[in-house]
Amino acid sequence: MGQKWKYQPPTYKQIEEADRLSEELDMSPILCGLLVTRGITTVAEAKQFFRPRLSNLHNPFLMNDMDIAVKRLNQALGRKERILVYGDYDVDGTTAVALVYKFLQQFSSNIDYYIPDRKEDGYGISHRGVDYAHSTGVKLIIVLDCGIKALDEIAYAKSLGIDFIVCDHHVPDEELPQAVAILNPKRADNTYPYQHLSGCGVGFKFMQAFAMDNGIPAEQLYSLLDLVAVSIASDLVPIMGENRILAYHGLKQLNHGASTGLKAIIQVCGLRDKEININDIIFKIGPRINASGRIQQGKVAVDLLIENNLRTALAMSEQINEFNETRKDLDKSMTEEANVIVENLENFDEKRAIVIFNEDWHRGVIGIVASRLTEVYHRPAVVMTCSGDIATGSARSVTGFDVYKAIENCRHLLENFGGHTYAAGFSLKVDKIEEFARCFEEYVTENILPEQTDPIIEIEAELGFQNITRKFFNDLRKFAPHGPDNPKPIFCTLNVYDYGTSKVVGRRQEHIKLELVDNKSSNVINGIAFGQSEQAKYIKSKQSFDICYTLEDNTYKHGEVQLQIESIRTRNRGEKH
Repeated sequence: MGQKWKYQPPTYKQIEEADRLSEELDMSPILCGLLVTRGITTVAEAKQFFRPRLSNLHNPFLMNDMDIAVKRLNQALGRKERILVYGDYDVDGTTAVALVYKFLQQFSSNIDYYIPDRKEDGYGISHRGVDYAHSTGVKLIIVLDCGIKALDEIAYAKSLGIDFIVCDHHVPDEELPQAVAILNPKRADNTYPYQHLSGCGVGFKFMQAFAMDNGIPAEQLYSLLDLVAVSIASDLVPIMGENRILAYHGLKQLNHGASTGLKAIIQVCGLRDKEININDIIFKIGPRINASGRIQQGKVAVDLLIENNLRTALAMSEQINEFNETRKDLDKSMTEEANVIVENLENFDEKRAIVIFNEDWHRGVIGIVASRLTEVYHRPAVVMTCSGDIATGSARSVTGFDVYKAIENCRHLLENFGGHTYAAGFSLKVDKIEEFARCFEEYVTENILPEQTDPIIEIEAELGFQNITRKFFNDLRKFAPHGPDNPKPIFCTLNVYDYGTSKVVGRRQEHIKLELVDNKSSNVINGIAFGQSEQAKYIKSKQSFDICYTLEDNTYKHGEVQLQIESIRTRNRGEKH
């Protein structure tokens, strides 16, 4: 299916605001237009966006229960109580545990950490985990990136004399657990100015409050921001507001002072001599950390993240790299099997969602397979497997559709569930699978918009090649780091022509290396179109065509800007955007 181009030209008011910013900032009106669409309309806001400062982080004590949480932690340290740091087995959870454990380890030797086993414990807090805490004399559990729905487990811990501080960012139910303190910016009674922190981000805010209360220099905590950046990128939370500050400085730390464990992962990923960006975390660093919890045990990832000996850390990184290779093999075979099931579903063309089940699939990889199906078929996807009479499911969504609400609508069929707008997990009895599939499909059909099932390229601005200067590109780079709510801008240029030197390249002749001109300037611009060689014949015909693209550094010609072309639209069948 071809990708549709979506471009909303700026309003008169937006053009006025962009022009005003352009004069004040000495920046292209086109780039200032990008600021305006991101809600940035003053010079002060623009400066804060381009130069995020740690001094602009919100006061952590604005969060509900923060004063109570700090008081209880101080009490535990003063009494030398045994503390357990407990977290989810994914990247967000393991980085959160590593951050809190590393920071508190400076002030207590009576501290331990626990990552649930995907098979033995399941998601989140388990009775098994609470029993482990009780058997080792734990009096306080700090739980990260999970726990907001663990009513029974936290009540059980309370009956054993164990207190809980919950640090979570998932959507809570109406009833909250009986914890001493619940730090969650998505609480219905939230008082914190920013709601989109990662789980690790909530843990960071707790440690920030603890440091402030005890006169600990902020720099001691800021040295752990590399972990926060990894969590923000991997959990796909918005990179605006406070997350932008944390990600910006976390990337600096990752590039110029990474912890030993992350340094070892960077080396194994082949990123040692590269300036690491958000995409490197999403596609290389994050999956390796995740692979531990998916294939083996998430605790292995924390062991690595807190390791201080580089030689040991490198050996551990090689191990999680092997887990990642296993994960990739499973991902490939399960995705192939899933595609066969989908293609044989009855009346598939009429369905708005995908719900599939295979009892033999690996539970740790079903979320990745759901993501693959969503990418290919552009519909919310649920993939399930089972152990005994309990099925486990992972759901992924398309842009703009809240899959968490779709799962919540089926809660009467579920044992438990949790998640975000675009990703959710749940469990249910195997004999409820068919009923769940009907319920989920009905909700999606009634609530999804037709355009949400189309593959769409969101174009931010139209450019002429005369606009693409080195200054324009350097100013554009200041918009990084990119992510949800601050995507890497995609531009379009209409009526471009082959300069006469474009050619098909690649081992299988699948890409096009382009040299292009437009009809407004004499600038010749280089570009690369990956996997689009079927357009080469038209391009060489000397007819004009339209392109949309991102702007990149040309790695082979230092200092030269290159177009990375997302889509080519021939003029004879072009659609208006």
